[in-house]
Order: sequence, then C-alpha cells, then structure tokens
Amino acid sequence: MADFSHETSRLILRDWRENDWSEFWRATNTPAVMKWLGGVLDEGGMAGARQRLETYRADHGHTFWAVERKEDGALLGFCGLKRSNQAGGPMGMMEVGWRLREDAWGRGYAKEAAAASLDLAFTKFGADDVIALTVEANAPSWGLMIRLGMERREDLDFANDEFDAEAGTIIVYSIEKAKWENPVQ
Repeated sequence: MADFSHETSRLILRDWRENDWSEFWRATNTPAVMKWLGGVLDEGGMAGARQRLETYRADHGHTFWAVERKEDGALLGFCGLKRSNQAGGPMGMMEVGWRLREDAWGRGYAKEAAAASLDLAFTKFGADDVIALTVEANAPSWGLMIRLGMERREDLDFANDEFDAEAGTIIVYSIEKAKWENPVQ
C-alpha cells in the first residue's frame, strides 16, 4: 500500500510517521482538546488510540491522518476517515473526524481538512454517505458539521457516555454524496 498524502491549499493530510506521535500527544492530549473526548488519556489510552488509528489504515486504507501545516511543517492534529465503531452507534458507516491542537482552533484548518476528507470519502473511498459524531455540548464541533453541509440525524443518535458522562448521548450528523457534489446555494 502506497503512502497516503493529500494536499489542500494550506495543509497536508498524510500517513503517520513515527516521529509524529510525541508531538501529537503533547499538543492534543490536553484538558481543553480532550474535554468532549473522554478526558486526557494516560499512557495506556494513548497507546490504544495509536493502535486504533494504525489499524484503521491497515484494514480500510484510510484513517484519521496526521494534519501538517505546509507553511512550517507543524503537526496540527488529525483529520480523516474511519469506519464508525463507537459502542451502541451506527457500526461500519464511513465517519469523518478531526482533533486539532488549541493554537490551531478558529483558523479554518479543521474545515479545510474535513472538507478534503469528505471529498476523499466520496471520490477515492466510494462512500455513499458520511457521518460525524460529537456530543450536544460540543457546539464548535457540530457547528463545523453544519458548515460542511451535514445535517442532524437524530435517528442515528445513540446512548454512549464515553465522551460526555453527564449527557450520555452521542449525536450524529451526516451528508450524502449527492448533496456533497451538488450543495444547495
């Protein structure tokens, strides 16, 4: 399998390199970044997350890829595609997801990377639709889903308290290939 790399105007979505991991965890395993993702991970949690990301790539040819800023080579976090596998959720559906370090928030990087990932889902990986998951309290995340043209899918919401123990529900947004290719203006 060839190394994956996809460029946008400001970013490179690419396969992970061994030297990415320590910087990724330093910059993203923080209370603010992990607030709606179950909290800061311990060593075992980080090892498990890395293994899952590497397994997605091996099993499906896509994963939540490393996001590198072209301007300076900085690793901003991850964004990409996986098969939904949250307990209780819509198993096996194509899922887009992102996690960026705090100093990259509010600069349009997440939208740029997520839009590229959605385009890849439909053009390279054969998806008919793509979902995204978050919790109700994570307004920046579902706000981005809306800006990407995704629609709320309450019929796919599911009970799961891994990310927000208080609410105990993961909410779902989705977009179909036809809508992505022909957005309403």
